[in-house]
Amino acid sequence: MDRRAETQASQRVRVFARICVLWGMVILGRLVYLQILHHQEYRSAAEDQQSRKQAEVALRGAIRDRNGAVLAMSIRVDSVAVNPLRIPDTGIAAGSLARVLQLDEQELKNRFDAAKQAGRGFLWVKRRISPQEAASVRNLQWDFVEFRTESQRIYPRGSLAAHVVGSVDFQEKGNNGIEQSLDAQLRPTPGLVVATADARNRVLETTVARPAQPGADITLTLDERIQHVAERELAGAVQRSGAHTGSVVVMDPRTGEILAMANYPTYDPNRPPAPDEALSAWHNLAVSHPCEPGSVFKVFTLAAAVESIHLSPEKIYFCGMGRMVLAKRIIRDAKPNGYLSVADILAKSSNIGAIKIALDMGEARFRDYIQRFGFGQKTGIELPGESPGRVRKRWQATSIASVAMGHEITTTTLQLARACAVVANGGFLVRPHVVRGVGGEPPRAVLQPETAMIMRRMMEGVVLHGTGRRAQLAGYTSAGKTGSAQIYDFAAGVYTHRYNASFMGFAPVTNPAVVAVVTLNGTTGGERGFGGVQAAPVFRAVVQEALRLLGVTKDVPDPPAPLLPRVPEIDAEPGAELDYDLAIADLGVPPGEEDAPAQEGPKAPDFRGKTLRAVLEEAAALGLPIEPVGHGLARRQYPLPGTPVRPGERVRVVFAR
Repeated sequence: MDRRAETQASQRVRVFARICVLWGMVILGRLVYLQILHHQEYRSAAEDQQSRKQAEVALRGAIRDRNGAVLAMSIRVDSVAVNPLRIPDTGIAAGSLARVLQLDEQELKNRFDAAKQAGRGFLWVKRRISPQEAASVRNLQWDFVEFRTESQRIYPRGSLAAHVVGSVDFQEKGNNGIEQSLDAQLRPTPGLVVATADARNRVLETTVARPAQPGADITLTLDERIQHVAERELAGAVQRSGAHTGSVVVMDPRTGEILAMANYPTYDPNRPPAPDEALSAWHNLAVSHPCEPGSVFKVFTLAAAVESIHLSPEKIYFCGMGRMVLAKRIIRDAKPNGYLSVADILAKSSNIGAIKIALDMGEARFRDYIQRFGFGQKTGIELPGESPGRVRKRWQATSIASVAMGHEITTTTLQLARACAVVANGGFLVRPHVVRGVGGEPPRAVLQPETAMIMRRMMEGVVLHGTGRRAQLAGYTSAGKTGSAQIYDFAAGVYTHRYNASFMGFAPVTNPAVVAVVTLNGTTGGERGFGGVQAAPVFRAVVQEALRLLGVTKDVPDPPAPLLPRVPEIDAEPGAELDYDLAIADLGVPPGEEDAPAQEGPKAPDFRGKTLRAVLEEAAALGLPIEPVGHGLARRQYPLPGTPVRPGERVRVVFAR
């Protein structure tokens, strides 16, 4: 009996031992399952419960002008979120937050309820709030409210240079201007911060897993001071002339640096576009909007002829007394001119003279130089949406005549500035750019230096005694060309009575530091519509201030009085077909009396371009008293040539080298 009991006890021990071994194996297997096979999974789950991963805000790069003025920058701001699952009463929470953050209470409550029913543990309430709003929310001291730091893009100068700087969307991705074209450089790389929290969601410690990398800063070639003047003068000219839009480009002809690029209308990148806001306000018209240039293109017609067929400024052409027939097409000048020198053809903006010069040159040479000046090609500037303009591949019988006068070809304001810089810098085509330190292809020779010098002098004549007298500067010589291209209605197949009024020029003449082009699109007819009347004064105001700000030394003494003509010049274009009497009537001057003297007396001769000795001899022969100023050749005079000299009045003549 005892032996049997002993055997049974031994069996029970063995069974218990087997059970223990089996239990241990189960526990060991479970440990292997948890600690080895699924270790990383459960570790990650634990870390997720104890820690939070948050992106560390990195700021987008700033955009500055050439002098360091900030045009665009990013700042850190607070955004508010909630954990809907922890909100005890969505009505109370929505009411308080809506009052503080200026939101719709019922809409916010509906969002809270929907998120709570969906089991969502995170919901944005309002992003990028003001410091005052953030302080008010913090005063509520609710544990279900969470703050996140985000970045906000601001533009301290508002609309200044908006088309060049550009703007960003809600995610701070560039959507135009430099913000878009250099988005990759400006865009930051956010960091990663891991925060360890306890069961009550209190942060115990934070660790930077990946440091944030801010975006690169960009320095532009723009000068905000010149940009401000350009935008101010452009806006005034558009409003005065009745134009729809306008643009101005100011450039250093030697380097291609854009000192100012203004467009009208404009916009404020700090705010989203209004539903009724015109789309043109967001377009960089100077880069993306080509139009027929009109008479400013005569500069390149004559430059090509001077270079290719060795045309002399003194060569005489008969301008048909203002009328010419070419392949059954009648072309008229605004004024009937007989024999004119090449220099006077440019100064008086003779359409017929420009056509005859182009015909002497021939289509092949002309097309070649149009391409050399960069027309029909993008400039390569670091801005999106650039248009190459248009140069027709096939010319009709009279196309050479139209192109010679700036029709049947379209260019942007920027392209005109680059082409004008060829004359100003001694014959080289440079690449325009708005970002400092950006290298590009080397300048390409287009004209011989001698040709460029000849063109400078002829363009100076336009300002001194031609259609561009409103572009004369105080203390500086200037040169340029006016243009008033009549706008073509493609639907109706006729030219309208609205114009693209323009002025293109540079200063000082002997060593140009600034090239500027002004384009006013859609001006009305008559005095209000022409480039010499509306665009030239914009050039004068902008370039005068730009030269002062850049510290350019004056090359002539300041004039004693304004040197504006008493009667505005007519600067009409081919296709407009304005007859002479109508053009004069538009200015309120009876036909045939546009040069009538205001009073009896001898008229001042034209002393400009002559030496001091020649001026004194001519004045002595006429019995006119002279007041010479400076040395060199006569550049300016007051009274103007042809103006009656009052008894006892001296003719002041300004000389400069």
